[in-house]
Amino acid sequence: VLAGYAADLVLSDPKRGHPVALFGGAAAALERHTYRDAKVAGVLHVGLLVGAATVLGSAVARRSVTATALATWICLGGTSLARTGLEMSQLLERGDVGAARRLLPSLCGRDPARLDAAGLTRAALESVAENTSDAQVAPLLWAAAGGAPAVLAYRAINTLDSMIGHRSPRYLRFGWAAARLDDLANYVAARATAALVVVCAPVVGGSPAGALRAWRRDAARHPSPNAGVVEAAFAGALGVRLGGPTQYRHELQIRPTLGDGRQPAVADLRRAVRLSRAVQAAAALSVGCASLALSVRGGRENRRRFQAMDATVGGLVGLDSSSSRASAGVFQSSVWRGRLLSLAAT
Repeated sequence: VLAGYAADLVLSDPKRGHPVALFGGAAAALERHTYRDAKVAGVLHVGLLVGAATVLGSAVARRSVTATALATWICLGGTSLARTGLEMSQLLERGDVGAARRLLPSLCGRDPARLDAAGLTRAALESVAENTSDAQVAPLLWAAAGGAPAVLAYRAINTLDSMIGHRSPRYLRFGWAAARLDDLANYVAARATAALVVVCAPVVGGSPAGALRAWRRDAARHPSPNAGVVEAAFAGALGVRLGGPTQYRHELQIRPTLGDGRQPAVADLRRAVRLSRAVQAAAALSVGCASLALSVRGGRENRRRFQAMDATVGGLVGLDSSSSRASAGVFQSSVWRGRLLSLAAT
């Protein structure tokens, strides 16, 4: 897992032929055959694709260390997220709203044509916050928990959610399974991310108390059980206010307010990117320490088992030796008794 994290830091995403992009193309092609305006069709669609990703992960899992490292690298998106977030901040600092609008779809599904500089800043910051969990912490946790099969299955679920898991007229029912499964797959990761935001807030001059307060007070008001947790923690840590009217291509959503600070500025977007990097590093370190602790504990338990087995085998060997000596004694006494009887007869 740590090797995959290091690869993402150094290499980022593959420039061409990214496996996630290939998976997305395959999912779009399959949708032409599986789409029906029904939940059952969506369940079938998701089941086929997630099942295929899991089978692929299981097939390569024989080389467990290498396979897990490669799968983790493929499924992580932290370096790309940070790079895109910083590029967005640079465009907004220069006042190039047009270029910022063209860049926004690589971060989220908002309608950039209807957003001004302030709206683009908020949209980018919220996307950095949410994807800190989805594209960084969650893959690390799933890779540590289940290796290549688990992290590839997670990435398939998350990709399908981004493709069909929204409430447009076309996907309201067909995308239901992808959205619910993604909620389940990210539940633990979102809360782990929020906890790490609280811990890492001082790295960017943020407030741990503010992050915890906004998380506990505002997260449940968000329509997503996971995005609200992470976005509220970021808002509280950075001292900004997120949420409010959110324009997607298919609808306008009035989101609840998260945090009680000022409207986010471009400088806050930069701080959010730095905080996102710190959270990912903390998550990787935590996973590494937990894996090491489990390995040490497992080694101790194995040594205790071997010692117990040695003691048992030693006892059986000792018992067998005692039985052999007793049998030999009985045999010798029988021989001497036979000789005495022969002498008496003569």
